[in-house]
Amino acid sequence: MARYTGSVCRFCRREGEKLFLKGERCVADKCAFERRAYAPGEHGQHRIKETDYGLQLREKQKTRRAYGILERQFKNYFKKASRKKGVTGLMLLQLLESRLDSLIYRLGFAISRNQARQLICHGHVLVNQKRVDIPSYLTKVNDVIEVRAKSQQIPGVIYAMEISKGRGVPAWIELDAKNFKGIVRGIPSREDIQLPINEQLIVELYSK
Repeated sequence: MARYTGSVCRFCRREGEKLFLKGERCVADKCAFERRAYAPGEHGQHRIKETDYGLQLREKQKTRRAYGILERQFKNYFKKASRKKGVTGLMLLQLLESRLDSLIYRLGFAISRNQARQLICHGHVLVNQKRVDIPSYLTKVNDVIEVRAKSQQIPGVIYAMEISKGRGVPAWIELDAKNFKGIVRGIPSREDIQLPINEQLIVELYSK
């Protein structure tokens, strides 16, 4: 499985806003975006003329990077969203939020989506009492997601649960923190998706 293994802090700098890709580090003094709030590279501090295409591309890149998805996979999600009934942009975001790694992050079992993918790939997560090791697995309403009993004492999971208490969980997910379990109670509405994304720009980009 192809995956990006380089620095993710450069993504926040390139997009000009925090994408919270490294969990607690993103709100600490060590945050690269706080220290260097300009695009990476030799010409990062130069002013770039924005075009309609440039804005659309940046929005797509920001969304793709926030969810940790490679280009081809993101395009496939868009194609799938465009075939669904409803607003294509919202359908796209709902698909991204329904990914298992996103659910693990939203439930607070991991401090970032990257850590959530590690937990899933290493077999620490159950869906409806069956082990699932595919981060892109699309969950459905009434699915029960939990951390395996043997994995609940992993220091990283305990730490993530502690620091995510103040973050809360979206209304469409029910969390049973005591048992490291969550239940998908519905489909996220646009108001439930707090990421600063203008999905219409992505639709316009792919509609060219």
